Amino acid sequence: MEYGAFMEKFILHPNSSSQQLPLGGLTFAVKEMTHSAAVSTAPAVVDVLKGGATCVGRTVMVEMAYSINGENVHYGTPTNPCAPDRVPGGSSSSSAVVVGAGLVDFSIGTDTGGSVRAPASYCGILGFRPSHDAFCTSGVIPMSQSFDTVGWFARDPAVLNRVGGVLLHLPNPDPVAPGQIIIPEDCFSLSSIPSDRTTQVLIRSVEKHFGNQILKHINLGDYVEEKVPSLQHFMSRKMKI
Repeated sequence: MEYGAFMEKFILHPNSSSQQLPLGGLTFAVKEMTHSAAVSTAPAVVDVLKGGATCVGRTVMVEMAYSINGENVHYGTPTNPCAPDRVPGGSSSSSAVVVGAGLVDFSIGTDTGGSVRAPASYCGILGFRPSHDAFCTSGVIPMSQSFDTVGWFARDPAVLNRVGGVLLHLPNPDPVAPGQIIIPEDCFSLSSIPSDRTTQVLIRSVEKHFGNQILKHINLGDYVEEKVPSLQHFMSRKMKI
């Protein structure tokens, strides 16, 4: 079952032996930004191929990349593998679907106003949008060039990190433990989701990896008012953010 996610399936092998490469043994798919035939391969795709991954196809996107739902009346709306009766999110809908369904290890999408982040959340996987201009978007059909960027999806945080290291051309230093992690209690209190599914999950994870001594619980409204003087005129003692 392919969940209606592929525009075209094919195989692009890594540029060299992938055994010792950071993405060796991984498969991926690429969001289809419909246009006339390209004359060269986008740098983002070249990077992950050089990193040792194998491309297995192009995925359906929302028409004109212009919806957050993931619907496409021309090619059909891909099925959300996490919740088949719900939309998969857009516009990188199928790039999220193929990862959520386990058809590939990771995928590449684009994000202008949430087009990686939304489908990742809808499909129950991880999605990352880097800062604008963090790397070259040459070869990407523009939507809004002052916001457009390339993002990626994965089920496994370790894979998400490996892909990011390749795309962002990062060195591979030993991880550095954080000095402090701040929990904005007032922000979490606004959520209707029970704390055992949000705050407590985060706290347990931090304690497991780094210990509880680095945790600090604050009221973000008070913190901003105290630490960011330029925003004080937006704040009110009767209304905290």
